[in-house]
Amino acid sequence: MAERSILSIVRFRLLQRFRVAAVAAPHFCSPDAVNRLCAFRRGACRGLETKADQGTYLDKSAVAERVLAIVQNSQKVEPSKVISTAHFQKDLGLDSLDTVEIVMALEEAFDIEIPDQEAEKFLSCADAIDYIASLPQAKSEHHPNAQ
Repeated sequence: MAERSILSIVRFRLLQRFRVAAVAAPHFCSPDAVNRLCAFRRGACRGLETKADQGTYLDKSAVAERVLAIVQNSQKVEPSKVISTAHFQKDLGLDSLDTVEIVMALEEAFDIEIPDQEAEKFLSCADAIDYIASLPQAKSEHHPNAQ
C-alpha cells in the first residue's frame, strides 16, 4: 500500500517536472527490463525532493524531553513516576485508552501520524521516544495552521 502511494507521488512529481505521459510497464516485461526501468526511475527522481520532503531528524534527547512532558501532563499519571523507561501499563497504570490518548497527543505535538500498527507497539515511553526520533518528518514545534 505504501509503495503504491510512493509510486503515485513519484509519478506526479515526474509528470509535473517533465510534462510527459506516463505509461505503465506491460506485464510481459522481463525481470531485467523491470530492473532497468526501476533504476531509471530512481535516477530520474534524484534531486526532485525538496527540503520539506527530506526532513531532518530531531535530537533524541529533545524528543525524550517532549515525550516525557506529554506523558507527565496526562491526567491519570503521577508525574514523579514518569521516566524514559517507564512502562505505560505496569509502571504508570495506564490502560489501552489512556495510551491511545497519549499517542494522539504525541501526534499533535510532533505533527506526525502514527499508524495503528506502530502505536500498538508503544508499551513504554522509550518505545515512543525511539519511534519518533526515527522519523525525519517529526517537527520540532507544532504549527497548528501549517498543512
